[in-house]
Order: sequence, then structure tokens, then C-alpha cells
Amino acid sequence: MKVILFGGTFDPIHLGHTKVSVSATEHIGADKTIFIPAKRSPLKSHQPHASTQDRFRMIALAIKGQDVLEVSDFELKKPAPSYTIETIRHFRGLFGEQTELYWLAGADALRDLARWYKAERIMDECNVAVMHRAGSKMPDFAAFEAVWGSWRAEKLRRNAVPTPLVDVSSSRIRRAVAAGRDITGMVHPAVAEYIQRRGLYR
Repeated sequence: MKVILFGGTFDPIHLGHTKVSVSATEHIGADKTIFIPAKRSPLKSHQPHASTQDRFRMIALAIKGQDVLEVSDFELKKPAPSYTIETIRHFRGLFGEQTELYWLAGADALRDLARWYKAERIMDECNVAVMHRAGSKMPDFAAFEAVWGSWRAEKLRRNAVPTPLVDVSSSRIRRAVAAGRDITGMVHPAVAEYIQRRGLYR
């Protein structure tokens, strides 16, 4: 069994998140991908703009009807901040040693990987799957050999995942909502309706 763990603040979740998750699921041949919204990232000084409850509900709306996609509130129930290694070990306990776990990370996260809490243990205990846009240049994983060793750099390279280019970001959506602009085409229609109804990001 293969399970992808997809962490982030998802503030809010947008079509880029869901499209790359489906693409990664197909590329890896995973049985499921689990969205894991963080209460707060250790590498971010600010709190998410929307509440934990609102972000969880928006993810549930965005993935409704897609059987391979799930959402977990594991990190939302823990004291902030959220540490990836603790989350990986939680799901390892749930799925067992025979399951291949993947942690889905953006190419920009690769630059911060050395700052992650117990980064080496993360790479040893799961497959860090770094997303890169299809058709773009592959990240230079060899540059990390001196830091983590050649076999970890090779493991990162082997698990790299090509994903479609979707020109949207959560910060762009928040700015659009604050300015009263339309966000159609950036988020799932049910998420757009939820944001409007709840008065989020204004």
C-alpha cells in the first residue's frame, strides 16, 4: 500500500492543491492522498488567517467525491506548531511498516528542508516527494549530497514528482477576496461559496 501525506496551512485550499495532489497520486500509484492541515507551521511566524475549523471544512468541500483524497485533523488537534516527523510517525502507526509513506512537498520547500525539525529522520522514515512543474528543470538534488549524503540525495531525486502548472496561490486568493474580486477558477465552487458565506479573508 502507498499513502501520500500532504501537509500545509491550506489557507484556503485552491485548485492548484487538488490538481497536484491528484497528479501525484497517479504518478506514484498511491492508494490515497491525505490532506493534513497544520495548526501553524514552525517555519512561519504568523498564524493562519482562517480558523482551524474553517480550513478543515474547506478542504472537505474541495475533495468531496474524490475517493482517493482524504483530510485528517491530526495536526489541528495537537498543540502548535506542527512537526512533520511526529505526523509521519502517527500515520506509520496507523498504516503499519508495510505501507510506503510519501510526504508531498513543493519545490520551494526543498530550500527549507535543512531547517525542518529532524530533517534526516523525515527522509529516513518516509519518501519525501518533491513536486516540480512538468517541463521545468529538475531541482539539483546533488547539491544536498554534502549535507545529507549521496543516498538521501538520490532518494529525493528518485521520488521527485512532476505536477501540472497551476498559476494560483492562497495569498493571491486572500488578496482577491479582500479587494472584492472574483475568485472563480481559483477555488472549488463550494469553497468560494463557503468563503463568502463565512465572510473569510475580508
